[in-house]
Amino acid sequence: MSALDEQGLQAQHRLLIRQRIRLMVNQYEVHAEAPGGKEGELVAFAQQKRMAFKEQVTLYADAGKKQPILGFKARKRIDLASAYDVTDAHGQPIGVFRKDFKKSLVSSTWHMEQPGLGVTTGTERNQTVAILRRVWQFIPFVDAIPFAWPYHFDFHADGHVVFSVVKKFGLRDRYVVEIHDPRLDRRLVIAQAVGLDALQSR
Repeated sequence: MSALDEQGLQAQHRLLIRQRIRLMVNQYEVHAEAPGGKEGELVAFAQQKRMAFKEQVTLYADAGKKQPILGFKARKRIDLASAYDVTDAHGQPIGVFRKDFKKSLVSSTWHMEQPGLGVTTGTERNQTVAILRRVWQFIPFVDAIPFAWPYHFDFHADGHVVFSVVKKFGLRDRYVVEIHDPRLDRRLVIAQAVGLDALQSR
């Protein structure tokens, strides 16, 4: 990305993420929000291989996957509590996020760390929806139904919500990411938001 592109991305306060289902991979389109809440300019395109033993997701500046801009990768193989290192296109660290496996048994919980800002913790806003999602997974043949539960994550630091990820109701996964703290690296927020979907069931 050019310096101007980075500045433009960092100036965004609302991002829209849409999942696309493809053979052997999940793809995610990240757009800036246009007037009226519509999808604006594409700012990142992510691809996740299914059933990967060591999770790695690369995000690109375009759907043609010609220009990588960041990625995240699990530190350990098949570890439900593994940390995911987020790096830029040159392999330089941006931050870290991880799922809190014990707390997530009741309500999904994630921790994200950005150098200089410390740790932000994201939890499901609605405990009832958290429980219903878990019950839904035990219903026979439910995996064959293309249904996505709506749920919201609020990420807190020092008692304040610094950003939120809202999953929209529908057959396919769509998210609205609202950023309240201007200091947050938007690339790290995008990685965490994509990770919420790509890694939520791990």
